Amino acid sequence: MSGINEKSKVTLELKALVGLVAGIVSIAGIWFSLTAEISQLKVETLRMKDDVLLNDEFRIKWPRGEMGSLPADAKQDLQIHYIELQVSDLVDRVHQLEIEVTKLQEQSKTK
Repeated sequence: MSGINEKSKVTLELKALVGLVAGIVSIAGIWFSLTAEISQLKVETLRMKDDVLLNDEFRIKWPRGEMGSLPADAKQDLQIHYIELQVSDLVDRVHQLEIEVTKLQEQSKTK
């Protein structure tokens, strides 16, 4: 029994050797491609986490008015304020007219 040692020879057809090298190169290419894709997905995941946190903050703070408001909101708020002032003036005027009507009614009863 002669066993394998340093002087043992291996005979391999050239076609098999080229196939072996092509297989190794192919596996290495797939490995690097998958590694790059995993790294890219990790970065995208981190970005998505940041977006989710910002969205969560926006979802909570926007309705409270803690993140500012739209120009249309400011304009609408100003219009509402002016309408409130007008309504207040009208309520005061109606109250004054009610008082005057009451006085006139009392005067007409006394005559």
